[in-house]
Amino acid sequence: MRTVVQLTLAGLLAQSALGEDGSPAVQEHPEVKGAIAIVDAWIDALVDYEDVPGVSVGFVLDQDVIWSKGFGVANRATGEVPDADTIYSICSISKLFTAIGAMQQRDAGTLSLRDPVGAHLDWFSIDEQHADAGPARIEGLLTHSSGLPRESDFPYWVGSFDFPSRDAMIDRLREQATLYPASTRFQYSNLALTLVGEIVAARSGMPYEQYMRERILDPIGLADTRTFFPVKLHGESMAVGYTGRERHGERRRLPPFDTAAITPAAGFTSTVNDLARFASWQFRVLAGEDDGVLDRNTLREMHRIHWVEPGGSPNWGLGFSVFESDGQRIVGHSGGCPGYVTDLAIVPKHEVAAIALTNAADGPAGGITRSMLKMIGGALAKAESVPEPAPEGLPNLEDYAGNYSAGVWGGENAIRVWGHQLASIFLPTDNLGEARMLRHVEGDRFVRLGSDREPREEVEFVRDDGGAVIGVRVHSIVSARID
Repeated sequence: MRTVVQLTLAGLLAQSALGEDGSPAVQEHPEVKGAIAIVDAWIDALVDYEDVPGVSVGFVLDQDVIWSKGFGVANRATGEVPDADTIYSICSISKLFTAIGAMQQRDAGTLSLRDPVGAHLDWFSIDEQHADAGPARIEGLLTHSSGLPRESDFPYWVGSFDFPSRDAMIDRLREQATLYPASTRFQYSNLALTLVGEIVAARSGMPYEQYMRERILDPIGLADTRTFFPVKLHGESMAVGYTGRERHGERRRLPPFDTAAITPAAGFTSTVNDLARFASWQFRVLAGEDDGVLDRNTLREMHRIHWVEPGGSPNWGLGFSVFESDGQRIVGHSGGCPGYVTDLAIVPKHEVAAIALTNAADGPAGGITRSMLKMIGGALAKAESVPEPAPEGLPNLEDYAGNYSAGVWGGENAIRVWGHQLASIFLPTDNLGEARMLRHVEGDRFVRLGSDREPREEVEFVRDDGGAVIGVRVHSIVSARID
């Protein structure tokens, strides 16, 4: 363990809070446990209120998944609950593996990032509208600044999702034209990463799918990550995809699809646990502990910003998206395919990663990973300290943990235990912000703390004749417990 994580584990060792294997059970630290409880309640409500079919999530700390869970259903026909081993289409997260293949070939000396695409693909031909700017180069493909169109010119994202064969993609390319001068504009491009995959195959002399399996997936240990849609597993260990919500709130089940020639940009399927292994592998590489697949300086190079769009957004590394949030640099990629929206967000400095996989075409994967990093990552930063002993007279806080109705206004308040206090959030909300903390006063009375940690209004829980908590009173208004 390194950096902030090292401090975290040192604090936990002082508590002798050990897991089954003797390692510190960081997820049992009161700060982390409280943050996970709030995130859990928030995602659970998000699934219900937004009618998201299913979500699988995971949070990685260096080499460990410290929390993972499935919400909703992987298949509405069977009611199967997803988990961290449920398979989803990860769509554009596929681009990270393709980019790694290109950098392996660069390190092997078979190509340079400055090489024109045509130097490696003799069939590459496109109507060059801006020849004075120079040719599309490999670095431009990896940073989406090559000037190429977003797609191979087929309507594969709609209708029956008919993706082109390799020959059809090559033939149609001759009829397409560049959109911008090379290295002048950001234009996200599935076509560009498709060509990167073609270059990897051409330079290695291996079919793309074989190269990915033998040179990247198997060495990292990603047995549940595939370069194709496993149709035989669809509806069983692979989640069924559904459309976004239509005008009347309905979602339709979507069929499997074969990304064919577009596979290097969008064709992979995977699980939370495999993407967690992928994140942990990156932490090992960056620490100089694993150079079998990629040199650590090469991975650092991929994580660095190589393209900044005029105006400041977006930023892009080599294959990786790169952005700042709450003062932290986050690298990774999102994915969106028919029936699936996914996100992988990694903070290399602190060796943490958040993963969210959904089986809805409008799934809130990106909001989930950002909220997980904010809440759970923020709690980890505080977890190096030894927890203070419980104040004298503190009741059993689990008695109060539950969801409370917001009445005619709709929604609810979720209250969960966070250390020796309670935390409250209003549900539903698209993005999870700071939880409101409730500090015990006496009996069933608490006081809400403001962002400045100063006391605000009083909060009192209501019990029935048998002693069970049935509501919470604020300003004389009682909200009924609903769980």
